[in-house]
Amino acid sequence: MAVVASAPGKVLMTGGYLILERPNAGIVLSTNARFYAIVKPIYDDVKPDNWAWSWTDVKLTSPQLSRETVYKLSLKDLMLQCVSSSDLRNPFIEQAVQYSVASAHARFDKNKKDMLRKLLSQGLDITILGCNEFYSYRNQIEARGLPLTPEALAALPPFASITFNAEESNGEKCKPEVAKTGLGSSAAMTTAVVAALLHYLGVVHLPSLTQGQHQEKDRVDLDLVHVIAQCAHCIAQGKVGSGFDVSSAVYGSQRYVRFSPEVLSAAQVAVEGKPLQEVIGDVLGGTWDHERTKFSLPPMMTLLLGEPGAGGSSTPSMVGAVKKWQKSEPQKSLETWTKLLEANSALEQQLNSLSKLAEEHWDAYKCVIKGCSMLRSEKWMEQAVEPNQKAVVKAMLGARDAMLQIRCQMRQMGEAAGIPIEPKSQTELLDATMNVEGVLFAGVPGAGGFDAIFAVTLGNSSSNVTKTWSTLHVLALLVREDPHGVSLESCDPRAKEITSAISSVHLE
Repeated sequence: MAVVASAPGKVLMTGGYLILERPNAGIVLSTNARFYAIVKPIYDDVKPDNWAWSWTDVKLTSPQLSRETVYKLSLKDLMLQCVSSSDLRNPFIEQAVQYSVASAHARFDKNKKDMLRKLLSQGLDITILGCNEFYSYRNQIEARGLPLTPEALAALPPFASITFNAEESNGEKCKPEVAKTGLGSSAAMTTAVVAALLHYLGVVHLPSLTQGQHQEKDRVDLDLVHVIAQCAHCIAQGKVGSGFDVSSAVYGSQRYVRFSPEVLSAAQVAVEGKPLQEVIGDVLGGTWDHERTKFSLPPMMTLLLGEPGAGGSSTPSMVGAVKKWQKSEPQKSLETWTKLLEANSALEQQLNSLSKLAEEHWDAYKCVIKGCSMLRSEKWMEQAVEPNQKAVVKAMLGARDAMLQIRCQMRQMGEAAGIPIEPKSQTELLDATMNVEGVLFAGVPGAGGFDAIFAVTLGNSSSNVTKTWSTLHVLALLVREDPHGVSLESCDPRAKEITSAISSVHLE
């Protein structure tokens, strides 16, 4: 019986750089772009061979990359050995498998461990699939002579093949790299694989999207998925990051404060040679002090993402440059840091105010959003007649001003650190976007750079932005906010006629 789990990609709306340090918060939105993991046995029955009780087979398939990697999993020390070409290895999946199996061993009694051993002896067949929105297809669209529109993206087959970027450098061919859109594919992929494996092995019982409100048991199981996914992701990338991408992949949209990095010190020791069985207990029993508060965009507001086609940026190198600047200019960096914190907090407060106004004064809220969706921001106050309507417009303008302040501080930080957090081309594009009718605000998500930009629009004004972006050679992606986190799926997503990511978008 196959188990299918999915986890969403993310957009970090506020908290870039700040979120790396406790207790600074960030607002992260989960999206309708999802990564899927399908886990099933390789063999119908337990293999009778004696060696099968010491080793078992693991097969990883990535149809979009036309890759298949085969491993042997030691049932003694729970470590994987790759028996395919070393070029095909995926460290995120490898760590996900090892830590998921180790956590099953740690939590099961003797009877369950015997059942686990039999299940593992049938082998693990793992298939991974990422929605098209995680990857850049603008080169293929342009090669076909099609316009850079959401309709052109929607016409692509679900889970389309991913091409590599092969660039020449000093006459030598660089290692091919996949062009991504910055939605956190590695975190979503790792989370989906961990969730599918833990469910398949009987460690957790995942909720499905159709179940609605999570029960207490679901929350306990999700917490375990979160711990194992954070651990696997951090070890695979070789450093302990802030973890907001994994947290949103597990729990969905949220206000997030990172965990203390020390909680993963045992796992980092394991990389240096300490047996996995000895450290999994420390990882599971550690104090995970991250904070998350439920958050989503106010009603009648839409998240849009646009791909400028500049090739993306390296987040680790940009983070390194900012840290270097902080050390060299502590006073100046602290001033910028403080102003950025204040602006982030102001945006969060204004968005929360809008959600509250929508809840308490729906008619006034709806009237303002509909009216302002057809106007530029300088004309919004004209739509406010009575006090509740004026309160809605005031909060909208407050959110807009807060985002302008965030962008200003991020630009200054980038200039001081010598990195393009909001490069000139992005500034011009964002200013043009914020000048479009019905746009609340626009910005560069996460660490900034040349990745996709985002905009938040009012009512039915999304088409205004997609048309403007198309004239500016920006491809509007089929990405929207979806506050749901990891979930159990009913079947292989390829069996569906069209992916949920595309079918949930209404093209205007």
